[in-house]
Amino acid sequence: MVQAQGAAAAANANAAASAVAVVGEALIDLIPVGGSGGRTDVQDLYQGVPGGSPANVAVGLARLGVPTRMAARVSGDPPGRITRRRLADAGVDLRGVVAAAEASSVALVSHGDAGPHYDLRLHGTADWQWTEAELQRLDPGSLAALHVGSLAAVLPPGAHEIAALVRRVRRTATITYDPNVRPEHMAAVPDARGRISALMGLADVVKLSDADLAWLAPGTGPVAFARHQVSAGAAICVVTLGAAGAVAACAAGAIEVPAVPVEVVDTVGAGDAYMSALLAGLHDHRLLGAAARADLRTLAPDTLATVLADAALAAAITCGRRGSDPPTRAELTAPAAVH
Repeated sequence: MVQAQGAAAAANANAAASAVAVVGEALIDLIPVGGSGGRTDVQDLYQGVPGGSPANVAVGLARLGVPTRMAARVSGDPPGRITRRRLADAGVDLRGVVAAAEASSVALVSHGDAGPHYDLRLHGTADWQWTEAELQRLDPGSLAALHVGSLAAVLPPGAHEIAALVRRVRRTATITYDPNVRPEHMAAVPDARGRISALMGLADVVKLSDADLAWLAPGTGPVAFARHQVSAGAAICVVTLGAAGAVAACAAGAIEVPAVPVEVVDTVGAGDAYMSALLAGLHDHRLLGAAARADLRTLAPDTLATVLADAALAAAITCGRRGSDPPTRAELTAPAAVH
C-alpha cells in the first residue's frame, strides 16, 4: 500500500514538473452562421463559441495529452460559465483561473478576403485586471513551460503583471509567445510594439503569422525575421503563412514546412491549434524546461520539421471545422486526419 502511494505521488510530481501553463484571455467569439427565413435577430445570425487565443491554446494542449494549466480571469456571467466548462471538459487544470467580478469579453467575428476580423468588446471586462497574487495561483515554480499571448500580454493594466511573471518563470521554465496581433486594439497602447518586442526577447519559442509580422515589422521578410529572432536569443522562431505553409529558424538554419491541404470551413483558431501542436511536439521530445534549454537551442532542423508538420496538420483539421475546435491526439495521429 505504501509503495502504491509512493508511486502515485511520484507520478503526480512528474506530471506537475512537465505541466505547461497558459496565461491570457478567454472570451466568447460570436461567429456568423447566416440568417434564416429573412429574419435578422442576433440568434439567427451568430453562434457563440468559446475562444480567446490563449484559451484556445490551452484547450488544444490538453486535447493532445499535455498536462495543462490555465491562468485566466473568468467571469461568473453566462459566457464565463461556458468558457470555464470548455476548459474543464478539455481536461485543463483550472487552479490558475480567477473568479472575476467583471463581465466576459466578447468578439464579433466577420470574414473577409484577408481572413477573420474581430470586433472586440473589451472595456472594463475581466481579462485585463491581473494582479501578482492572482498569477501566483499557477504555482509557477513547478512548470516546464509558460505560454503567453495576444491581448492580455499587451493591454493594461494586467500586461505589466504578465511580463513580470514571464521574467520570473523563465529561470525555471521554457517561455513561448504568440503575439497574435489585434491592431485595432493594440494600436491604442502607445508602446504596444515595444511590449511585444520585449516579450519576444524573453521567449525561447516565438510563433507569429505573416499578418502579425506585417504589423510588427512592415517590409521584413519572414525568413529574415525568424533568423533575426534566433540571433537575438530565441531557440525557435516560426512565421506561419496560411496556405503557403510556414518558415522557421533555429540555430542550425531556416526551414520551410508546407501547409496541409484542407477544404476550409472556418480559419478561426487555426493559428492557436498550430501553437498547441508545436508546444506538444516539444513536450513529446522532452525539450521543455530550463534544464532542456541547451537541447532546445541545438534542435536539429529535421526534428523541428517533424514537429511543425504535426502543427500544420492540427491547423488544417481545425480549419475543417466551425469555430476554434482543435484536434485530440487520436485525431492528429489518425491515418486520414484530413479528408
